[in-house]
Amino acid sequence: MPRFTIHDFLKKKKERKKITMLTAYDYPFAEIVDQAGIDVILVGDSLGMVVQGHENTLPVTMDEMIYHAKMVVRAAKNAMVIGDMPFMSYQSSVEDAVKNAGRFLKEAGTSAIKLEGGSEVADHINAMTKSDIPVMAHIGLTPQSIHRMGGYKVQGKTEEAARKLIEDAHIVEDAGAFSVLLEAIPMDLAKKITEELSIPTIGIGAGAYCDGQVLVLHDLLGLFERFVPKFVKRYANLKEDALKAIKIYKEEIEKGAFPSEEQSFK
Repeated sequence: MPRFTIHDFLKKKKERKKITMLTAYDYPFAEIVDQAGIDVILVGDSLGMVVQGHENTLPVTMDEMIYHAKMVVRAAKNAMVIGDMPFMSYQSSVEDAVKNAGRFLKEAGTSAIKLEGGSEVADHINAMTKSDIPVMAHIGLTPQSIHRMGGYKVQGKTEEAARKLIEDAHIVEDAGAFSVLLEAIPMDLAKKITEELSIPTIGIGAGAYCDGQVLVLHDLLGLFERFVPKFVKRYANLKEDALKAIKIYKEEIEKGAFPSEEQSFK
């Protein structure tokens, strides 16, 4: 199967076929996600919470993102890999934004980048695309803005806020984004944005009308328990399975049952 590309994004929207997307942060899980046939792997700055154990995504650095993206790119044979721009890797200037975005493609080998924001990052998106760096935009709940937003809250609930998100969606499209991620917004608003844009929308907590969906892998697999957002559906409980296996291992060592003759050399 050929690698998923930006052209496939647009083709799927045109043909009304859903785009599948999932996060991954290392080689083993990225390999599993790729083998499952997922279209797109996002190396998200969510790794700050689900891998590094931080309270939010803000501490994640550009070097850390590159490190994780390299592993994912090595594993992904068919899925498109997108690198997530971490906090303060693009906010300070357009020049910094282009330079850091370029690192994802040049050093890690991703096919595109994602960054949070609407009209305030339009110049950044425009400059990146002019430098041949494909950009996925991200509006709605933007986790890097949690202090301004007062936490992880649904966005676009008032008429004015909804109007601003619709405006931002059009602005990032006009700036050159090939897709836009919609996070934690009312599903009717996401439907309207999806219908108005010519580029695909990817939803996370934005209802079923988006052109595609993304979840954090550790949420989907039941590996992250600190909190579970309303929009998450757990498809497995790997933490429970892992805990059970490790406890059995511990008990077998203590009882002298492991290693047995089968696991020993003669």
